[in-house]
Amino acid sequence: MKAIRYILLFGFGLIFLTGCFHDDTEYQKAVQEETKIIPDQIANNIQVIFFDSASTKAVLTAARAEVFNNTSITQLKGGVKVEYFSKTTGKRLSLLTSDSATIDDKSKDMFAYGNVYVLSDSTGVTLRTHTLAWNNTKQIIYSNDFITLKTATETINGSGFESNLNLSNYKIYKVTGIKQ
Repeated sequence: MKAIRYILLFGFGLIFLTGCFHDDTEYQKAVQEETKIIPDQIANNIQVIFFDSASTKAVLTAARAEVFNNTSITQLKGGVKVEYFSKTTGKRLSLLTSDSATIDDKSKDMFAYGNVYVLSDSTGVTLRTHTLAWNNTKQIIYSNDFITLKTATETINGSGFESNLNLSNYKIYKVTGIKQ
């Protein structure tokens, strides 16, 4: 009888101990997923100056930058401001502001989000929209969202937009209203 008790006690103890050991691959996967979304670099109150040869091409400022090496993405948060300059004269061509932005570090394309505003110093044209993208290869800005473009003589509303950086050669794809 004593031997049966010891065998049962040993058996329950063994069951108890093996129950304490579990496969932690799910936990490891969760930790790996969590670490993927943590930025590799964080900087506050940043200013980045972009050069083309010896001249300033653009100056970017933001409250916070988060760099993700795995995805080659940089997130900009809090009052993003980009000033673009003429290579020949050095004067400011245009100003872009937004709540936040994402930069593809490989292609150098930029996507601005929230209260996007563009002012062209040379033409006096302004643009307002919720999202705006910069295609670095084509050197154009574009949006598929609703936009409001103001010139000295008219205000144009529409959806879908494409332009050069100084807003002198623009296309609005679905015009919904013009006010003169």
